[in-house]
Amino acid sequence: MTDPVIVGVDGSASSLEAVDVAAREARLRGAPLRIVHAFGRTPGHRPADGPPRSPAGHGLEPMVRGALAEAEERAHAAAPGVAVTRSVVAGETLEVMETESRSASLAVVGSRGLSGFSGLLLGSTAVHLAAHGRCPLMVVRGRPDPSGAVLLAVDGSDAGGAAVEFAFAEAALRGAPLVALHVWNTWSEHAYEGPGDPLNAMVVDIERLREAEQRLLDETVAPWQKAFPDVTVERRLERARIRPALLDASRDAQLVVVGARGRGGFTGLLLGSVSQALLHHAHCPVTVVRGQD
Repeated sequence: MTDPVIVGVDGSASSLEAVDVAAREARLRGAPLRIVHAFGRTPGHRPADGPPRSPAGHGLEPMVRGALAEAEERAHAAAPGVAVTRSVVAGETLEVMETESRSASLAVVGSRGLSGFSGLLLGSTAVHLAAHGRCPLMVVRGRPDPSGAVLLAVDGSDAGGAAVEFAFAEAALRGAPLVALHVWNTWSEHAYEGPGDPLNAMVVDIERLREAEQRLLDETVAPWQKAFPDVTVERRLERARIRPALLDASRDAQLVVVGARGRGGFTGLLLGSVSQALLHHAHCPVTVVRGQD
């Protein structure tokens, strides 16, 4: 059986919008949908002689009857025929959703939740799952009902390979074209490749750099274009600042796919700056795909 699509619900408007999207994603994949709400602390934090934590004992009955019931109704309305289950799990939200992601094909969350602080553009659950989740994470944000191509942010990194495969599969599922966008500039590491290039060079051979970045784009996309021959692909090479260029391109996309970490990331960071910028500011939903640990 196909692993479920999971969606985190906390009663916020953002999480209920995520339910609509998650239900449609489940239908697209022929997968069931699992609606998850986490509450309280993990069982390990409970006093040894304390009673088991339950929704009834913590005032969660209205939540179970209310917001979760509404979420299930919305799921059925958004994607009739999708099998829907709902679950209330004891534990911190971040830990519960990370655990749930281990047996899911896709995790979906809203960009903001009830626990978000005023002024923050992205909830802590989304950031945590993007860095630590065990399946691709879709953060629902941007304009409603976006249309257009699937936008793949190409960086040429080894870790980004999983995002490339996912993007092609998504385009095939949706019957949508794929735009493989690689943004480069004179800070690209290829500017100084080769034993004769001093690290402090003040002059960059722009044409050589452009050719190197074009090769990177072609070599990244070509194998998957053969694997998905029915997907229409536009290879787009753009010299610009990376984050603004990707954000601008998201205006015309139905989905952005990006790796969790890219080329040039600092050791130890689990979520790169480009991924974070897209999660905070993209004009359509963003899916972050982690490579193998």
